[in-house]
Order: sequence, then C-alpha cells, then structure tokens
Amino acid sequence: MSDAFKSIEQGLKEAIAHARGGEAVTIHEIDIPDADVQAIRARTGLSQAEFARSIGVKKATLLNWEQRRRAPDGPARVLLALIDKDPSIVQRTLAG
Repeated sequence: MSDAFKSIEQGLKEAIAHARGGEAVTIHEIDIPDADVQAIRARTGLSQAEFARSIGVKKATLLNWEQRRRAPDGPARVLLALIDKDPSIVQRTLAG
C-alpha cells in the first residue's frame, strides 16, 4: 500500500470512530482575516482580468469583492490569505 492510501485509510477510520462517538478527533481551526482584495491584487501587479483568471474566478466576482458588494468565502478566502502573505505564490506554484 502507498503512503497516500495509508493516510486516507487512517483518516476514514478516525472519521468512523468519531461518528460512532468514539475517540476525540483533533480539529484544526485557522482564523482567516477579512481580505482587502484590491490591495492584495495590487501587490501582485496583475490587472483585474489577469488576477481573476489566476485564481479561477470571473472578473465580475473579483469586481464585487474589490468594491465590497460581496465578500470571498471558503477556499477563496484561504487562497487570498496566502496571496496576501506571498503575492507570487500562485504563479510560482502553478508555473509549468
């Protein structure tokens, strides 16, 4: 068995035990601050269209975030927090 399979198998066993009221499971919570999307994008040096494309959202979505009509949530918040800490993380990580 591969290490990945063993890890997945262990996770499933822990989930089943937790669901049955068994042993306590460690839950990791991370506080993600509200994102200033316009400032984050500006630090990347990308246009709105380029930035939206680089993070996999529509330009209209990005505009709504930048103008604070809507707020990013879930994975988008995490991704923006990462970009806030390291503006070139997406390009560097996904570069072919």
